[in-house]
Amino acid sequence: MKPHYLDSGIGRTITIEGRNYLYFSGTSYLGIGQEKSFLNQLSENLFRFGANHGQSRINSIRLQVFDAFENQFAQNAGAEAAAVLSSGYIAGIAAWKALAQDAVEIWIAPDSHSAVVPDNFSPSIQFNFTQWKNHCLAQSESLSQRKILLIGNAVDPFACEIHDYTWVKEIAQKHEVSLLIDDSHAFGAIGNSIYGTYKKWADSAYNLLVSGSLGKGLSLPAGIILGEESQIYKIKATPLFGGASPGSPAHLKTFLDMEKLYLKKKKWLEDACGIFAQETTHIPQIHGSRDFPVFVCNDASWTKEFEKAGIITSSFPYPTAESPTVNRIVLSAYHELEDLMYLNQVIRDLAKS
Repeated sequence: MKPHYLDSGIGRTITIEGRNYLYFSGTSYLGIGQEKSFLNQLSENLFRFGANHGQSRINSIRLQVFDAFENQFAQNAGAEAAAVLSSGYIAGIAAWKALAQDAVEIWIAPDSHSAVVPDNFSPSIQFNFTQWKNHCLAQSESLSQRKILLIGNAVDPFACEIHDYTWVKEIAQKHEVSLLIDDSHAFGAIGNSIYGTYKKWADSAYNLLVSGSLGKGLSLPAGIILGEESQIYKIKATPLFGGASPGSPAHLKTFLDMEKLYLKKKKWLEDACGIFAQETTHIPQIHGSRDFPVFVCNDASWTKEFEKAGIITSSFPYPTAESPTVNRIVLSAYHELEDLMYLNQVIRDLAKS
């Protein structure tokens, strides 16, 4: 579909040229940023902390909320420690810089986001994830013992595939392995409640860092790195951490204040994914998992049909303007049961035609 420009925020519905549409796109998986109670609490915290906090975290005057957020997030994620930064992109850069300097081999999964890809490296785009995994295992067998850094996403948000990393332990039996996982599309959506996949993949056999944006599922303008305390301590000692402004303290405090709301939204998102997955099980044009709120639509012509029916889905070329168009349906916790039922009815009608 052609681009449309809005002059207000995006929520469950949007208005284009005077017509209301249900919005099944974007990355606001929990829909928390559109929730009035969240916004009311955020408003209070904005008056408390101000619109921005541009000071370095290593300034002699510090806000306690950053430490409180890091401690609570790390504990619930199953990590020893956390470092919160201004964005997921900065967090990704800080994470790979902490690991790449000691690595002899760096192997990067095909769908890895540029934030976690070291300078002068590129993802293994000649493979899909399974092929890349098998290639890594074969390489590890043929090489002598060395330090290896593996980099990948927790989930491919465009192919709508949740990745498995249990095989990394096999490589770690012979080599000294570090694993960097980008959880940008996992926080709030998959893994350990709303706290991502760190707990799932943490293992004493290798060194794990998880980084990612908190601006998608959790609606927080910040990024985070999760890992062992010694590793996070080293990251916090770098100029990248000390020289960069932190995330918004008002938003981080609102997260701490509204955790119960986040968990409530997560429960409904899980239910919504289950309903949609069940309703589309036998429709070959729809592909996805009940464990992730994004589903691929294999028939590009359906995008226009959805629009005619008053539904906007995700449809744009990726990763560049010259790339093939990726067509997806994105569920959010702001969707209501009636929205899902209407979407499912439209899909069933299209599948019959």
